[in-house]
Amino acid sequence: MPYYRQIGAIPRHRHTVHTDDQGRFHYEELIGEEGFSSNSALLYHRHVPSAIVASRPWLLPDQTLTAPPELLPRHLRLPDLFAAATAPGSTATDAVRGRRLLLGNADVRISYVVAGADSPLYKNAVGDELVYVERGAARIETQLGAFDVAQGDYVLIPRAVIHRWVAAAEPARLYVIEASGHVRPPKRYLSTAGQFLEHAPYCERDLRVPTQPWLVEGPAAGSEASAEVEVFIKHRGAGPGGLAGTVHVVPHHPFDVIGWDGCLYPYVLNIRDFMPLTGKVHQPPPAHQVFEGPGFVVCNFVPRKVDYHERAIPVPYYHSNVDSDEVMFYVDGDYEARKGSGIGRGSVTLHPGGHAHGPQPGAMEASVGKDYFDETAVMVDTFRPLALGEGGLACDDGKYAGSWSSGPADPGAGHTGPGTGRD
Repeated sequence: MPYYRQIGAIPRHRHTVHTDDQGRFHYEELIGEEGFSSNSALLYHRHVPSAIVASRPWLLPDQTLTAPPELLPRHLRLPDLFAAATAPGSTATDAVRGRRLLLGNADVRISYVVAGADSPLYKNAVGDELVYVERGAARIETQLGAFDVAQGDYVLIPRAVIHRWVAAAEPARLYVIEASGHVRPPKRYLSTAGQFLEHAPYCERDLRVPTQPWLVEGPAAGSEASAEVEVFIKHRGAGPGGLAGTVHVVPHHPFDVIGWDGCLYPYVLNIRDFMPLTGKVHQPPPAHQVFEGPGFVVCNFVPRKVDYHERAIPVPYYHSNVDSDEVMFYVDGDYEARKGSGIGRGSVTLHPGGHAHGPQPGAMEASVGKDYFDETAVMVDTFRPLALGEGGLACDDGKYAGSWSSGPADPGAGHTGPGTGRD
């Protein structure tokens, strides 16, 4: 993250003796990016952080990716994936082991889960995770502190940070973007020293960051210091997508951190704190960018005033993403551009590179004169083609590609709620 934080008990100098009141050593752990050449954090543990007493393989949720046989836009109906699991009397799943893979490539994997149970301790050793909370709430506990998260929160968890998701009364509907590298604010929003610039649509004040480390041997005061616990790890391997899973049994709870400092830590940004950029005519997706990762960008579309040219067409023009695939997750609002297509709250569309897409027939004409869009959506654009995961295959409606060929849409037909007034 762009700015430095110091929390809890740390020594005056790095890599020097740090003991408690009884003279017992604390153990330093560096979590760092790019081989000691980028952002890092120094954590101080009560116990040796590399200790393992046992291990076993972890069979990951299905990571198989299937290349589409044809170049077609697709509509994925996410509510269908967990309809049975959320019915009364069903067994709840958790935010780590219950994920269903929608789309992916070598740079990014997009999953969805409705989590009503506590997850195990977990770390992703492949890349950073950006998790968007569509609905519901949860508590996320990490080695560096904890957050309560709810609707509209983006949670950024750096690679190798051990954490767990604790369920709330209302299950959390989570849209999970897993990178194969690091996720950051766009470089153009930052100064050379890492401060958010004046033109950035959000800044340091909008980020919720950890305020204190764990000062106990685990999540509950008085827990047994020697109690063994399991940590589930996703890592590089020979499984589908080049991934594998391992469970480490460790002799002490990893939330034994008594202090840390540095510029690498989890944080939360709520989508409502994003300040949208508007213009006299329609603004392209880069105006809505919120994060970037290697091989992909993340944009969000929020309620806002729109184009103020007297002859402006507020919905998007038709466009071909020659160099990227576009994935739009429709979260909330009134989506003018998609009326008549069956798109609704919880829908995801995939518009692959090379296919011209845009508003549904009739939506362009109907948008003229509008000055406000009530919309919330999260978009991921990738620069390598996306393949379908098992979850994506299971909820593809199979009809979306023909939705532009049916003539002007009935203004109310198939409109179930949200979207973004974009594409």
